[in-house]
Amino acid sequence: MILPDGYSDIPAGKIAAVVTHLEMTAVPARRDDPVGAWTLRKVDAPALDWYRDLHRRVGEEWLWFSRARMSDAELAVAIRAPGIEVYALIVDGRDEGLLELDFREPGQCELVYFGVTAKLIGTGAARFLMNRALELAWSRDLSRVWVHTCTLDHPSAVAFYQRSGFRPFRRQVEIANDPRLDGPLPRTAAKHMPIIE
Repeated sequence: MILPDGYSDIPAGKIAAVVTHLEMTAVPARRDDPVGAWTLRKVDAPALDWYRDLHRRVGEEWLWFSRARMSDAELAVAIRAPGIEVYALIVDGRDEGLLELDFREPGQCELVYFGVTAKLIGTGAARFLMNRALELAWSRDLSRVWVHTCTLDHPSAVAFYQRSGFRPFRRQVEIANDPRLDGPLPRTAAKHMPIIE
């Protein structure tokens, strides 16, 4: 469907976001690691409560809702499937960042989820996490690493991905039920996106 030029109404109870897909097709120049006491831990067979908690703490402010809508059985399949790798960024002994890589497509890696908790934004932790993500991805025989983000995400997300070596290649509009109205996220999430009932 092609949207017409100009304004398009979004029904009450829905949210809309412009999604930008970005990719890299060669190993990028490595960015220096910032100074910080972060480590990365691979989480094999992630516990569902652990994953839901970290996913919520990283993504609730940005309306990460697709995993919040999943049943336990659906989530277990999604995060424990062969070819999916889940990592936690650790600071002061606490998991404060989430990295999920999808290697299921031959020759490709998708950064399915990537982010740090609010207290780490602006500290360099995200750059540290991205450096580790790219090292992990490009340690495989790949021709492409890709990610997508949207206008509900942190305002600097697209620029951050571009500084990391990604280039935009596709844009879409996503419309969905507002997750603050139908249950998975609290009404207090994402204050930058007003609720319209």
